[in-house]
Amino acid sequence: MTRRLFYILIIITSFNLAGFSQDDTWTKSNITDEMTLNPEQNKNWRMGQNKYSAKPKNAWELGVHFGHFFIDGDVDRTIPGGYGLGLHLRKAIHYVFSLRGDFFYGVAKGIDPQSWSHQNLGGGLVEGLYDKYSNLPSGWHPSHRTQYGYLSMQAVINIGNLLFHKERNKWNWYTALGVGLSSHKASLDLYDASGNAYDVSGITGDFDTKAGRKDIVNQIKDIYDGKYETEGYKKKGIFRIGDKTNVHAVFVASMGISRKINKRFNIGIEHQVIASDNDYLDGIQFRTALDQTNNVDISHYTNVRLGINLGNFNKVTEPLYWLNPLDAGMNDIADLKQRPVLDLTDTDADGIIDMLDQEVNTPAGAPVDTRGIALDSDGDNIADYKDKEPYSPPGYVVNSDGVADVKCCINMEDVNKAIDVKVNAKGKSDCGKWFLPMIHFDLDRDKIKPEFYGHLHHVANVLKMCPDVCVAVVGHTDVRSSNNYNQGLSYRRSENVVNYLVSTYGIDRSRFKLMYGGEEMLLAPGQREKEHYMNRRVEFRVCGPDDAEMAAPAVGSSSMEKSSSTKSTKTSKFIGNKNSGY
Repeated sequence: MTRRLFYILIIITSFNLAGFSQDDTWTKSNITDEMTLNPEQNKNWRMGQNKYSAKPKNAWELGVHFGHFFIDGDVDRTIPGGYGLGLHLRKAIHYVFSLRGDFFYGVAKGIDPQSWSHQNLGGGLVEGLYDKYSNLPSGWHPSHRTQYGYLSMQAVINIGNLLFHKERNKWNWYTALGVGLSSHKASLDLYDASGNAYDVSGITGDFDTKAGRKDIVNQIKDIYDGKYETEGYKKKGIFRIGDKTNVHAVFVASMGISRKINKRFNIGIEHQVIASDNDYLDGIQFRTALDQTNNVDISHYTNVRLGINLGNFNKVTEPLYWLNPLDAGMNDIADLKQRPVLDLTDTDADGIIDMLDQEVNTPAGAPVDTRGIALDSDGDNIADYKDKEPYSPPGYVVNSDGVADVKCCINMEDVNKAIDVKVNAKGKSDCGKWFLPMIHFDLDRDKIKPEFYGHLHHVANVLKMCPDVCVAVVGHTDVRSSNNYNQGLSYRRSENVVNYLVSTYGIDRSRFKLMYGGEEMLLAPGQREKEHYMNRRVEFRVCGPDDAEMAAPAVGSSSMEKSSSTKSTKTSKFIGNKNSGY
């Protein structure tokens, strides 16, 4: 039977390992909307429209167990006294409570170093099968072999996954209580090969010492033939199957601790106490004919359990007792802490707060654009606040004060130049003069945050109104993690933005130049979180002559490396998702 269970275990394990991912064993679980019982509720929760996430679909656990089994009864047990093995099937009801169906089969032995006598001699051997000992004052040393089995349903309580200081648990402590039905067969080594009672009158030894009891047992083994030829007495008037197989109600209490190996396997050790209204598990009931107190026999089973989580982890999670129910709340709190605190400080008083100001030291009174950069109305590279001629005529060289070098008298060449400038200006739009916004990202994430949908809508409108405009989409990161990893992260941010604009607004992909700079072009210096937030960005600008599409980088390894990007054209793949990144 043990070999058969071993083969079954190998077949089940091979089947369940095929093609199933073992990622995220020690990091937080990646639970998609489709992996929950109510995907719509979970989606609304992610978007902040529902207070609670949906309950995850979680795997069943199939277990195999084996260990040491003994009976604590009237007969002194042999240690090691026997073995047990079985199977269980467990399903989580929620994060703390689960139900477990358990099957067990075991064999236990015992030899009593103290002799028992027949009731005719005042002893407790009251059943008729002991009549051959009715005239033997030396009595009989009980020797039994008991086969025992039960089938029970158990309620399992665990608290090892209620974690406040880390994402996942490696150890799980639990306790279980259950009821079921049990049956047993006690066989006794009562007679010798000729069917006669054993003569144990020559056995000597000190029963009150451990060494003495061991010596007595060895003498018994020398006399007995080791064949358990007599079936022990069974209580009458109880429920039976076929009038032979006795059945008792059984109570099972256990406590154990398990250790996760990976998402598929866990191993643990457990001790069970098995009780029923049955004093014949060891074949003996009363010690004396006068003292017939019915102290029932109690079974003990210390076992090792191997648990196997069944199912496809792309569709279900691990059993809930391996998931942290506080995970979603803790991660939301961490996300909120990482967001910059709104700071309305405007150091240069130009109307643009420092958090958005790309030129925080603009002189007082200097006109600026929406980015906080000093205006240069005539494009002569001299800011208006320093330009003595802010609107110099085009086509002329200007001096250090921004004044155009215009001759006092115009000639025909000047007239023709002016006419050419006017003619070329006709029909031209202001498509090259738009201010394009930027969007920002959470730490180590490449998904677009919902609060920036409006910015991207503005970019799309510009591109629709200016069909000839090409836009460079440039991704950046902060300085944390390795440079190689940041190159890949900034590339994925740009890629997600381009894919979003193409799929949502139908903009031709050829009108974008996907570019990235990793951590090399910081927008804000410093190591405070708000500076990091400003640097985690994607910028937009009208393509320049030196702008060109950049290929994906060869990303190196990093302790934080985990890409959640995709080239799917579905809009939902580009929106903020609490399941992506860290």
